[in-house]
Amino acid sequence: MFFVHVLANRNGTPAALLADGAGDAVALLGLFESDLARVLPAAVPCFVPAGLEPSLRQAYAEAGWKQVDDGAVLRANSPFVRSELPADVKWIDGDWYLAPPEKASGAQAASRSLALQLVQLVGADADTHEIEALLRQDVALSYHLLRLVNSLGVGGGRKVNSFAQAILILGRQQLRRWLNLMLFAARQGDVRSAMLLSRVAMRGRAIELLAKAGGYDRNMQEQGFMAGMFSLLGVLFGMPLAEVLAPLAISNAVRAALLEREGELGALLALVESAERGDFADVAAKLAGLQLDTADFNEAVLEAAGWMLEVVKETKGETNA
Repeated sequence: MFFVHVLANRNGTPAALLADGAGDAVALLGLFESDLARVLPAAVPCFVPAGLEPSLRQAYAEAGWKQVDDGAVLRANSPFVRSELPADVKWIDGDWYLAPPEKASGAQAASRSLALQLVQLVGADADTHEIEALLRQDVALSYHLLRLVNSLGVGGGRKVNSFAQAILILGRQQLRRWLNLMLFAARQGDVRSAMLLSRVAMRGRAIELLAKAGGYDRNMQEQGFMAGMFSLLGVLFGMPLAEVLAPLAISNAVRAALLEREGELGALLALVESAERGDFADVAAKLAGLQLDTADFNEAVLEAAGWMLEVVKETKGETNA
């Protein structure tokens, strides 16, 4: 089976992918002959670890995935200081961005509070005027929302210039999805934000795709995405997750998945978390329990990684809005 870790550059922002996997080399060979595996290296540098068997290394290479240079990747599980990094380190792996946040400034705390209020309003199906009025109070959130709506082309080629228009075009379900992303994207001054966004975007999309592969309906798939997105809200805010979730209008199934890893959603979230840890024996066991194929998992990972890269690119403003 196959998974990818997002690597940060020396500035701490998502900039590369590193393959990780175990098990059937034949299945991986087939995966890397697919178009999915060849798309990602066109977007960012994609690497494989040293020590792969020759046939597998060849398959990766033909798909554009290169062997990472010795010493180029540093694993950091606590925040790092750029000036103290060894000169040959180009990429940062590890969970350094899951460390507690520094004390937020008044402006940052206000922005986070507004973002949560927006998520709560949309979840409660509040009036569009209420949502628009709240959006107007936060320049960063409103800017990111309009940029994303325009750049994703959901308006059929029309430029979206007002919050009411964006809300109407997106619809409540998609608005809820993008506001979930905004919780992580619009965090000025938080060095963890970009990597946290990449983690939850990939996690949420992977769970959504795995729910689809498992035959669950569209509502369940959407709840899977939400569970992935909300799973690191406690890390983002430096608070117990239960406290962050308390005011939010989410289903009992999502809440149980997030707090107890219960139910089908909890099992899917736990599956992706095992892959993030590199515990592929546990991944295999969980896939069997969920009656999901390894091929479904591999494809979901690749597609989720591609979607995550698009989200990160849009929030960095790398495309024309």
